[in-house]
Amino acid sequence: MVVGLGVDLVEVARIRRLLHRYGERFLLRVFFPEERAYALAQADPAPSLAARFAAKEAFVKAYPGAVTIAQVGVVGNAPPRLAFRPPLAEEFRSRGLIAHLSLSHERTHAVAVVVLETR
Repeated sequence: MVVGLGVDLVEVARIRRLLHRYGERFLLRVFFPEERAYALAQADPAPSLAARFAAKEAFVKAYPGAVTIAQVGVVGNAPPRLAFRPPLAEEFRSRGLIAHLSLSHERTHAVAVVVLETR
C-alpha cells in the first residue's frame, strides 16, 4: 500500500551556485560520502548533485514524519537507492516501509520521484 509520494525539481544552476559559494561545507552538510564520491568523479558534478538533492527533497515530502534532507542519501547508481542515517534507518525499518526512487537530470534541471509503500 502506498503511504507517501514525493517529487522535486531542482535547477542545476542553483546547486552550482551553492557549490561555488559554500564548497566543501555545503557538500559535507548535505551529502553522504557515497553521494559526494560519485558526483565528484563526474566531469561536472552539479547535475548529479542536483538529482540527489531532488531525491532528498522528494523523500522529505513523501515521508509520513519529521525528517531532514541530511538524514537521507542516494547510494548506488544502477539502480540508485535511498539510504538513511540512524535513527531514521531504524524508524523506517520498524514501520515496514519500502522506498522506490527515480532520478533524472539534463543540462538545466534534475528531478526525483519517491514512492513509499508498506511491505
